[in-house]
Amino acid sequence: MSPSDLPQSPGPEPQPEPGPVSERPAGPRHASRRRIRPALYAAGGVVVVLGGLYAAGLISEGSGIPEGTSVDGVDLGGLSAAAARERLEQERGKAWSAPQPLRIGDETAELDPAEAGLSVDTGATVEQAGDTGSNPVTVIAGLFGGGDRTVEPVVRVDEAKMKNALGALAQKYDREERDGAVSFKNGKPDVTEARSGITLDTAGALKTLRSAFPAEEAVTLPVAESKPKVGAAEVRRAVDEFAEPAMSGPVSLTVGDSKLEVPTAALGRHLSLKADGQGRLTPELDGAGLLKDPAVARPLSSAIGAPVNAKIRLDGGRVVVTEDGRPGRKVKAAAVEAAVLPLLTKSGGQRAAEVATETVQPELTAQSIKDLGIKEQVSSYTVEFPKAAYRTINIGRAAELINGSLVKDGEEWSFNRTVGERTKENGFTDGTMILDGRYYSAPGGGVSTVATTMFNAMFFAGVKPVEYGAHSFYIERYPEGREATVAWGTLDLRWQNDSGHAIYIQTAATDHNVTVTFLGTKKYDEVKSVKGPRTNITEPKKIEGKGDKCEPQTPYEGFDVDVDRVLVKDGKEVGRKTFHTHYTPRNEIVCEPDQPAAPDVDPDPLPSQDTNTPAAPGS
Repeated sequence: MSPSDLPQSPGPEPQPEPGPVSERPAGPRHASRRRIRPALYAAGGVVVVLGGLYAAGLISEGSGIPEGTSVDGVDLGGLSAAAARERLEQERGKAWSAPQPLRIGDETAELDPAEAGLSVDTGATVEQAGDTGSNPVTVIAGLFGGGDRTVEPVVRVDEAKMKNALGALAQKYDREERDGAVSFKNGKPDVTEARSGITLDTAGALKTLRSAFPAEEAVTLPVAESKPKVGAAEVRRAVDEFAEPAMSGPVSLTVGDSKLEVPTAALGRHLSLKADGQGRLTPELDGAGLLKDPAVARPLSSAIGAPVNAKIRLDGGRVVVTEDGRPGRKVKAAAVEAAVLPLLTKSGGQRAAEVATETVQPELTAQSIKDLGIKEQVSSYTVEFPKAAYRTINIGRAAELINGSLVKDGEEWSFNRTVGERTKENGFTDGTMILDGRYYSAPGGGVSTVATTMFNAMFFAGVKPVEYGAHSFYIERYPEGREATVAWGTLDLRWQNDSGHAIYIQTAATDHNVTVTFLGTKKYDEVKSVKGPRTNITEPKKIEGKGDKCEPQTPYEGFDVDVDRVLVKDGKEVGRKTFHTHYTPRNEIVCEPDQPAAPDVDPDPLPSQDTNTPAAPGS
């Protein structure tokens, strides 16, 4: 470096040559030089100072977390990396591993982070908290502790676990939309609130949780929502405008010269509000059901006079008409619907109307009996049973409902359809049955006696069996392989009239027997029953019972048996059918000595597994 390159000490300013003042140069160039140089010296000093601070900041930063740094509300400023990790784990570890609250639609839920593959990487979080980058402002501010700096936790996601967890949430919380509905119960409107359907967006939920976790507040997961067709507003309208007025009181009907009152409970049993496909609820009345309701059927029958069938009796096996049938009046379902529906939105004395009636001829008259070929006894069968109050009621009620049935040629007869469900409302009482080899009490116990009697009347009439099932184990008072049980909703006794003429059924019951008789025209001269030997004999077991519900049971062996029905006409066999029955053993049940003696029960066990229908509980 030459001497001329070295900084020179300031010397005296050069002086201008003497001359007139007007001729002296103003000297602005020389004045600016005097101002710039001190400024440059000051700026250079600042740069040197800031550079020193930046260097000091970088050195300081390498020794710990910058002041003012926090993670999820935890202050880590000034801590070493190890101390910062320890503090985070102590203060936030439990919170980060606790169940994450969620909101899915209008439901609340929780997600276990460990099971869902969600976790906070404490080490990576601390590393990120200590990394301020090379920004001079951040570095120098950290040196003096100036400003707050928040660092987000570093979240790790195991996507396979997360997808499984979200799939489980979807399975639990996804739901179909539910239309609002209004029904009637005990004479009052019963509302089913409308509800939107939701489907969890699992892909969107994964992204939402990845960015929101960990969070103290519930994280709302994205869902697809489907609206019900019948909404809350329509339900409210239907209740206000129809349902509540409909149940505000009975309606009065004039039928012929009589009046009858239909109570709200009966109305409600046959009234409904149906969605019309446009999101609106419209009222419907089941007129046929209302006419059959006991609250209406009995007074209506007295008011209009139902048709009366011809009365017949047997004289030496031949049918004799003792009194001809009489026509009556009938109210059709459409007529009662037309009369009642307009009344349901009215009040007080306006809830009254007249119902139209029609003349109805009886099913049986002297002439129709002749035309239908009901001229002789085709078959008849009687079953004896031990006396018991519940048997008298239930067997008598079933016989009453069957009596007078007319089955035309080609038609099918059904026990369950004719007798109906064995409920208290239908006139039945609790009786003893057998389920899973044990006695239990239920309405209608004992009606299998009527089913067995009907089965044998069908058997000896030679008509076609359609559905039947024997008891699961043998009951001594019934003929082996020629008996039946029934169960509402699962097992019926059905047969088809293929005799070529109508069959009229007469039934009669006492407190110890029941008889079923078929009247019509015989198709066969004789129907024989040929029973084979017992096979596959199985011994019963002995079972000790406990508790106040234990009922003793006598043992009986199980066995298989075949019964052939042989059809004879003009002295020749013209048909044969084998009825195979498998009876399971009736196990002996012995109760503890302090138990009360067994009541007089009617063993109506489960039907046989080897008949032509599946097993079902007896009734």
